Amino acid sequence: MGSTITEKILSLKSGRKVEAGEVVLAEVDFCFGQDGTSALIIDELNRLGGLKNPAKFAMFIDHNAPPPLASVANIHQKMRKFARQHNCLLFEPGEGISHQLVPEKGFVVPGDLVLGADSHTCTYGALGALSTGVGSTDLAAAAFTGKLWFKVPTTIKILLKGKLPRFVQAKDLILYLIGQLGADGATYKAVELYGDVISDLEMDDRFTICNMGVEMGAKFMIIPPDEKTIQWTKEHSDRPFQVVLADEDATYENILEYDISSLSPMIAKPHRVDNVVPIEEIEGLEIQEVLIGTCTNGRLSDLRSAALLLKDRKVHPDVRLIIAPASRKILKEAIREGIIDIFLSGGAIVLPPGCGPCVGTHQGIPADGEKVLSTANRNFKGRMGNPNAEIYLASPITCAASAIEGKITDPRKYL
Repeated sequence: MGSTITEKILSLKSGRKVEAGEVVLAEVDFCFGQDGTSALIIDELNRLGGLKNPAKFAMFIDHNAPPPLASVANIHQKMRKFARQHNCLLFEPGEGISHQLVPEKGFVVPGDLVLGADSHTCTYGALGALSTGVGSTDLAAAAFTGKLWFKVPTTIKILLKGKLPRFVQAKDLILYLIGQLGADGATYKAVELYGDVISDLEMDDRFTICNMGVEMGAKFMIIPPDEKTIQWTKEHSDRPFQVVLADEDATYENILEYDISSLSPMIAKPHRVDNVVPIEEIEGLEIQEVLIGTCTNGRLSDLRSAALLLKDRKVHPDVRLIIAPASRKILKEAIREGIIDIFLSGGAIVLPPGCGPCVGTHQGIPADGEKVLSTANRNFKGRMGNPNAEIYLASPITCAASAIEGKITDPRKYL
């Protein structure tokens, strides 16, 4: 009997062949915390006796960067002190979001097992790695011992047929899949994605899709590595790696097929990510704030697609358009290409690289009754800092069109 990608990687990391349902102790290749979770990680590591392998651990100041409160600044100070003491990597405010920097800096390669004290660590499945979010104390245990216990999940195989229509983006595709499976449709399962649609996607789009795997409950979201993956990895990392693919006779819990040739731009309505409708059902709803960025859609291709519509156009006077690049490298390239000038000339607000308004602790908190259209990965009640506001999720190009019009707008009108 063959094995899935998850079964194969966990077999390699535990030193024996394993199958779904087994509990294994697996070696972790890399782990990290961010400023919302690292204080507890540090406390637990200090209790355990320190950090054994600093090269496999990092911390990122991205959620509250720069700090909005003295209490948050003190947490950042605590992280800096620990990093100096243990000679581990710390990324300061303005460097970017952990989920962009981990692959961008080459910390993850195909076949890795990566843990983060952040729920969207599933992003790196785009590289054919197993990556998942865990709690701070579990992360500390992995950082201290280099290993962690896992129950090997069953796997859902999704086959996507057809070709994405113009102005329909990877974000629309993953919103559609979450709407189909539901918020708990893949809880503690692995998901493998196949089909010409996936093969056609560039790496930025693959990261977008895997980033939101947790929104359908997935433990791991995986795109099997291909030549694009290998080339991208070699450009960003000098680490040796092993491409892991599923066997032809692998056993799947379920195999789902979707034809997305006629997919519309999708919108997730408040207050659930799986509350998804085609844009035709909600077009025309007035909005007051638009966010383009976050670990889901703050990459260079996302900014390019938004700039495509905003060039020589203005943001609607009743809308605040906030741009949050995912990393310093992306911001610099966007400046070089003239993208940032397009945003600023159009009336947008450009923030330093980081999570920005997504987490709701600073930068762009909406007022009571306001409606926000966002490229972020969550629209839970109060997610952006005000439970009396409403958050709708969409693709970067839909957000750009809507910022221009002042209402949720089908970007295909600009074709």
